[in-house]
Amino acid sequence: MAGYFLPLIIAAWRNMPNAVAISVLNVVAGWTFVGWVVALVWSCLDKPDSR
Repeated sequence: MAGYFLPLIIAAWRNMPNAVAISVLNVVAGWTFVGWVVALVWSCLDKPDSR
């Protein structure tokens, strides 16, 4: 079960500002392999500069 929510776990651990959007994508399209991979890549991207 933790593997399914891995993108959300990574996003929350990294304090990503778009963690809610990543979790929505993971829940809605995570059951497809493509949706899960997109959420995983998105959660691993660099954070935007906070200027």
